[in-house]
Amino acid sequence: MTTTGLRWGILGPGGIAQAFANDLVLNGLTLQAVGSRRIETASAFAEKFGAPNVHSSYEDLVADPEVDAIYIATPHPFHAAQALLALEAGKHVLVEKPFTLNKPEAEAVTARARELGLVVLEAMWTRFLPHMARIREIIAEGTIGELRSVVADHTQHLPSDPTHRLNSLELGGGALLDLGIYPISFASAIFGTPAQITASATFRETGADASVASIFTYGDGRIATTFSAADAHGPNVASILGTEGRIDIDAVWYTPTSFTVYNNSDEVLETYTSTVVGRGMQYQALELERLVAVGELESDLLPHAETVSILGTLDDIRRQIGLVYPGE
Repeated sequence: MTTTGLRWGILGPGGIAQAFANDLVLNGLTLQAVGSRRIETASAFAEKFGAPNVHSSYEDLVADPEVDAIYIATPHPFHAAQALLALEAGKHVLVEKPFTLNKPEAEAVTARARELGLVVLEAMWTRFLPHMARIREIIAEGTIGELRSVVADHTQHLPSDPTHRLNSLELGGGALLDLGIYPISFASAIFGTPAQITASATFRETGADASVASIFTYGDGRIATTFSAADAHGPNVASILGTEGRIDIDAVWYTPTSFTVYNNSDEVLETYTSTVVGRGMQYQALELERLVAVGELESDLLPHAETVSILGTLDDIRRQIGLVYPGE
């Protein structure tokens, strides 16, 4: 595994940032700094993961001359403004998914990154995992024939406390943006932007969505179905069906896991088991480092246009289910 020596700064040292920082350290990437609105939080995070630079504001973090790239791990409504803050300071940016709260924000961030000649990448870590790379190869080889369907779920039994971030509309909480982004991005990776979207949802008392089901159809008859829920735990598996076979991805499909390839007679053509150091979040960081090293601004695995398209799909689903965030 090759690193390029970029020095990383963490903006928003919450739970997901801890997982990311741990994977950086385990895999020899450089964790340089952390920034939080509370110096005590930043200091504790820095001590835990060995980051030498500590900042008590996001402005100071992005201004740090010893930081080359910023990882943004705050709640969704803050992603766009903080990504722009980092870009204006001349930093490359890895933004947690969902990339922004809506499509117009995603368009603004990606456009500004291009204008400044900086890398901005959505931290959809699943896209960069080794088992997904092998799945792309199998599809390209034609092993399962012409693709016809994608099925994926992301269901967890999460806290029902109305004061929890996950149930707060002000913080973009709910099943769609926190969980649904995974299977929806997966469908996009396989099939692209849907021609038609049909969605349905249930809601918590706070107005946040508790579950969302979607059907995506495409111009040539392909179909993707996704289901996400924050109030019930399901199998968390995924399948890709083709005319000559299928790929069944085991739980938890969006993490480093195993999968099996079958033909139409249910004979096993291939099995794959992931071997990953840590949780696997280092691969998205390595992709950003690679882009910087070769002078490219976008990843072929998740280009700006696709990130923007996915946000458009999420916006369309929200229109159908009547989900509006404060300030929109």
